[in-house]
Order: sequence, then C-alpha cells, then structure tokens
Amino acid sequence: MSDLKGQTVLITGGTSGIGKACTELFARSGAKVVTMSIQDEAGQLLAEQLRGEGHDCVFYYGDVSNEQDVKAAIELAVETFGRLDAVHANAGVLRNQKITDLTLDDFHLLINVNLLGAVLTCKHAIPVMQRQGKGCICFTTSVAADIGFPEHALYGASKAAVVALMRSLTTDHSPQGIRFVAVSPGTIDTPMLAASCEGWDQPKEVLYAEVAKKIPVQRMGQPIDVARAVAFLLSDDAGFINGSVVQLEGGTLALPPW
Repeated sequence: MSDLKGQTVLITGGTSGIGKACTELFARSGAKVVTMSIQDEAGQLLAEQLRGEGHDCVFYYGDVSNEQDVKAAIELAVETFGRLDAVHANAGVLRNQKITDLTLDDFHLLINVNLLGAVLTCKHAIPVMQRQGKGCICFTTSVAADIGFPEHALYGASKAAVVALMRSLTTDHSPQGIRFVAVSPGTIDTPMLAASCEGWDQPKEVLYAEVAKKIPVQRMGQPIDVARAVAFLLSDDAGFINGSVVQLEGGTLALPPW
C-alpha cells in the first residue's frame, strides 16, 4: 500500500462510488481526509463512521461548480490539518443521451460539474501547494474520453477536456513542485453506473453480466480498484509520474473493433 500516512487529502465527490472508496481507503491508511460532496446525510455518516474507527475525516457539504464552496473546502483542509498535500478531483455526473436530445440544462450540468469543478478545485488548491513547494492533484477522467461510447458524446467531451486541463497544468505548475495525474476508469460498479441502467429492458444484473463477459479480465471494476491506484499516484512512490493518465479498464482499450 502506498504511504499516505499523515498526508492531508481533499476528495471531491467523496461520498459515493469511487470517491467513497477513496475516502475510506485514504483515511484508514492514515491520511487526514476532507471529503466533499452534495450528499449531506451520506457525508456526515461516512465521516462519523471513520472518526469512530479512530481516523481523521471531515465532511464538507458543497458543490464543486460553486467557487465559494470549493474555496471553503480547501480552506477547511488547511485550517483543520495545517496543509493540503493532495487533491482527488473526482466529482462527476453522467447523462446518457444523443447530442440531438441535449438540452442546455444538461450541457451546463455536465460541463459545470465535470470540467468547471476540476478547474475551480485547481484554481484554489494550486496556490496552497505552491506555498508549500509540493503537492499532487489527481483527476478522475474516463475511457469515454478515448472510446466513442453510444449516447456519451457530451460526457466523453467533458472528460477529454479534463485530460487536456491536466496536461497544461503540468507544464505551468510542475516546476513549482506540483504533480498532476489522472485515472481513467472503465466500467466500474458504482451508483452512477447503476442509475444509467434505468429504463433498459433487462435488469441491471443481466446487463452487468453481459458487460463483464466483454471485458478481457472478465469482470467489471470495483471502486476499490480505482482507489488503490489513486492512492499510489498521490503518494511519493509515484513522484516521477506526472502529466500521465493511468487507464483502469480491465483491457477494454485493447479490444479489436469487431
């Protein structure tokens, strides 16, 4: 396990799916965690559970598309734990639809959460890390940035934009001691994925089994698979990994087009 003990980490979208797995893993590994999301009850319960186990975890209720919320969450991390060593910019939303069915409300939601949220997080986290002379920001992107998934046009575009953001930040700010990395999950068993199955003719379990058969490792990913990779990327063990995207898709990208 990569060493995050004593590190202060902010996780956005930290109370469900991948974010929840990261919150639990990092806190139980000795990190001082601030977990942020718009799921107030779930966030309070998660933080209370981890504190009850003797770990450092604080929940902040906030929306990553709201600059004041992002700023306040970062200030909370610094005020509570004295510094900000790492950020997992993980908050995201998904809408399955063809571009011809897109509404402006859908557009603004996906771009505001998936892209603007990452931008605002970096805007306020980078100055803290610059003062420290060290830090790491990891983004959650998606294989939808690389594969033309049906009815994922805007989602895929928003995630591809996050990759471009990450690489530009690397050239701008890594000379000041800050690393920028990303994880690109494939099909991961999360509540967001389950919600995307609503309205299909077959139950979720049947759909999941069919998908698993198509993945070379013959299973879907679990949130903990991603959390372990993020923990490594945020740690000093990954100190020479910078401006890179780690694919976590069980071999999906290796599949031939037939």
